[in-house]
Amino acid sequence: MAKKPPRFEPKRVARLSPEHFLNRELQALEFNRRVLAQAEDKSMPLLERLKFLAIVSSNLDEFFEIRLSGVREQIKLGSSTAEPDGLSPSEVYARVTVSAHALVDRKYALLNNEIFPALAKEGIRFLRRAQWNNAQQEWVKDYFFREMMPLLTPIGLDPAHPFPRVFNKSLNFAVELEGRDAFGRDSRAAIVQAPRALPRVIRIPKGVAQGDNDFVFLTSILHKHVGELFAGMNVLGCYQFRVTRNSDLFVEEEEMKDLRKALQGELPQRHFGDAVRLEVADNMSESMTKFLQEQFGLDETDVYKVNGPVNLVRLMSVPDEVNRPDLLFQPFTAGLPKALAKSSDLFETIRKGDVLLHRPFESFAPVIEFIREAARDPQVIAIKQTVYRTGTDSIIMQTLIDAARAGKEVTVVVELMARFDEEANINWAAKLEEVGAHVVYGVVGHKTHAKMSLVVRREEGRLVRYVHLGTGNYHPRTAKLYTDFDLLTCNEAIGSDVNEVFKQLTGLGKSTKLNHVWQAPFTMHQRVLDAIENETKHAKAGKPARIIAKMNALLEPLVIEALYKASQAGVKVDLIVRGVCALRPGIPKVSENIRVRSVIGRFLEHTRIFHFRNGSEPHVYLSSADWMDRNFFRRIELCFPLTDKKLRSRVVAEGLKSYLEDNTHAWEMQSDGTYTRKKRGKVKARSAQDELLAKLTKR
Repeated sequence: MAKKPPRFEPKRVARLSPEHFLNRELQALEFNRRVLAQAEDKSMPLLERLKFLAIVSSNLDEFFEIRLSGVREQIKLGSSTAEPDGLSPSEVYARVTVSAHALVDRKYALLNNEIFPALAKEGIRFLRRAQWNNAQQEWVKDYFFREMMPLLTPIGLDPAHPFPRVFNKSLNFAVELEGRDAFGRDSRAAIVQAPRALPRVIRIPKGVAQGDNDFVFLTSILHKHVGELFAGMNVLGCYQFRVTRNSDLFVEEEEMKDLRKALQGELPQRHFGDAVRLEVADNMSESMTKFLQEQFGLDETDVYKVNGPVNLVRLMSVPDEVNRPDLLFQPFTAGLPKALAKSSDLFETIRKGDVLLHRPFESFAPVIEFIREAARDPQVIAIKQTVYRTGTDSIIMQTLIDAARAGKEVTVVVELMARFDEEANINWAAKLEEVGAHVVYGVVGHKTHAKMSLVVRREEGRLVRYVHLGTGNYHPRTAKLYTDFDLLTCNEAIGSDVNEVFKQLTGLGKSTKLNHVWQAPFTMHQRVLDAIENETKHAKAGKPARIIAKMNALLEPLVIEALYKASQAGVKVDLIVRGVCALRPGIPKVSENIRVRSVIGRFLEHTRIFHFRNGSEPHVYLSSADWMDRNFFRRIELCFPLTDKKLRSRVVAEGLKSYLEDNTHAWEMQSDGTYTRKKRGKVKARSAQDELLAKLTKR
């Protein structure tokens, strides 16, 4: 049996009282309340409000599939181990369920009472059955028989037809029946699974529609004509439902010989994991609700009764279906730094000085061009690249394939365990191998989450390394939606560090000391603690001390304890944490000098920036890692310094100070873990994202 991969987690010291920590799962729901507030904000463009509503639904899907299903597994295994907040898995589950129900109720109330009526006033209507005129009823009938009926397979429930395997998050209908069928069977119920090939929101064609943007839900069409599936029987009720299942993949690392094959075997099972949530129409009969609840092995608290479509994520497609730019955010063209705008040779530009990109305000195109130029440049000998999330249609991956075909040494570290992107990454890995690229799947037990590219180029008889490092993925779609920083450099020390990391990932050997880069799981956690301790020492010595850190999540207990100690010493700590944060600010004599804020705006905040005053020589780092246990100890991550003074100042100004001054989209955490939206009063409105759009983009 293979040995278990080594873990690098430090021995836990005696922690502070559980009252000093917040629960991760409850904080995740708190984050989604802030996102839902965007949908509730009437100053937002209407179709963007609809998108935010869909985003909340998508977030909750993943929350149930991964986070809450994990808590259920702990309960199932009889675990009573508490997190730093002191709550047992059973206590967490009980509190989360209450909070989640309230959030779902608020979401559907907003949809029905505000969003749908406001859309209707703008001529974007979702017509219910009672609203159809005669022509629309005829069109719906024709659509049912022409498009739906051939794809439907009603399953009567009797001893010969047990309850079907219901696909994760699929749309289904539970039908209550009365009467006997052609074989004399007295079946009382049936299940109809909606075809996955059909859209859930269907446009009513011109000539039949009363307006330019009339839609009907697939559920309404099936409800109207479900009787056609059960000839001669009386339909007593037809109710939509949707089950969410545990979607976290499990691969036994100790027994695994081939990660790719193991994952390919596990992927199909993701759709049929243990049920964790049941969403049903709020008019479903109690008897049918109980029946479904029993079939999926769920408690009453796991049933969510909703007034509307059970899957609001499908509404995300509506803004693309209607031509109403006036109801969307103003479009923009991403800008370019002056050095790149005037240059025709990217490598020459990088040689003159480091290049920093702040996306989506600045274009992701130079990163793509970096790989493209490397692929076609005869002086480039080798390209090395990590891939975490890149999408099914990736220019970068295709360019790497072209480079390998052209005979260059191409090495790609593909993270197969990138959640929900496993299948796409497996497919890319296969294509790369077909053209002779070296494909490595990272390190078993440690996800490769670092975002790095290394290009080796022959120049004047010597080899020069060019490097790209980023805080975000090589994904063209998220590059337009997430805020991230990219650094292009030929700094020899950083190039040497990145090369060493690639050697670790592709080969074997002891970890070596890096020049500038902090690396998880080896040095990053201790370096962060050391940097916090350094500020603490400055404060105790009566010197100015300051920490500003921006990230997606803050959970690691030892880092939180170090921040508390820094606060007690007088260090002013500003934390900009988009999502979950287990640290409590403002606790008397513990965290009085710590402020925590979250900025929720047009773009998803994704940058990780760590600023330590360090006396008169400030240190600024960009990173792929949040301050979480998994990032410090179970992932390969990089945290890299900005050595150029101008770029350092720019990151502080754009990525930190502007967000600390935001009084429009900022939320401030209270010591009880709740958030209040920043009120500007009579002060001039400041929005970090809007100001960066105005400064860096072309309108």
